[in-house]
Amino acid sequence: MTNVLAYTARAYASNLRIILFFSLSLIIAFLIPLLAFFPTYNDMGAIFVRTASELLNLNAFTFSVIVLSVFFSLVFLSFAIVAINIIVKHGRTHVRIRKEVLEGLEKYTSRVFVVLLLFTLLLSIFNLAVYLLGLPAYVYYIITLLIIPFFFYTPSSIVIDDLRIIRAMQMGTKFFFKRFDYFLLWLFIAIVALTFFDAIFLALSHTLISSYAMLIFNAVFIVPFLVLLQSEMYMKRFAMLKR
Repeated sequence: MTNVLAYTARAYASNLRIILFFSLSLIIAFLIPLLAFFPTYNDMGAIFVRTASELLNLNAFTFSVIVLSVFFSLVFLSFAIVAINIIVKHGRTHVRIRKEVLEGLEKYTSRVFVVLLLFTLLLSIFNLAVYLLGLPAYVYYIITLLIIPFFFYTPSSIVIDDLRIIRAMQMGTKFFFKRFDYFLLWLFIAIVALTFFDAIFLALSHTLISSYAMLIFNAVFIVPFLVLLQSEMYMKRFAMLKR
């Protein structure tokens, strides 16, 4: 685990300028839902939709806005994830990023987009089902935890292994359960980082400004680091890199 953190920190520091550039896509992805005309709120650097308000105010216009907002947000998010994974693949294999890889950026982005879209649709369907059936909120959280293994490493597998979606999902799921400790480490770091910096921004300003500042900070620094860490963890699947 120490090696993974060391590789991630080194890759993050050496590619900071490029990562910050791709963070612009993350900022756009985060801001689109926030600026859309349906009930949202942000907390700890993330954006959430109010399910009850969404249902009560749902009509053809709001539905169109939701669909378009989710679509474009996932497009920008997919692009950033693919770009960061390419950086990791380049850095760990010491192979130049070939022209065909850059040209294949569209292919990788489209595949990752489909994966994220499927994940989003599944979460939305289960969220609405839990709400409409009047089930406790923890049921939704349990379902989410059951779904995550099938999607967690799939974007990394698509880029690093150059696989199609189904095969990438199979490889990613297999690695997820094989090194479940990596996921626990990733989750721990994510919780600590988000909690720590959210507390700092709240201490600096208890106004609405702090939540927006945290949102931008999360998109620019925390999320790219977590994607980088996720990719570095997946790279440990290769025997030649386990030393």
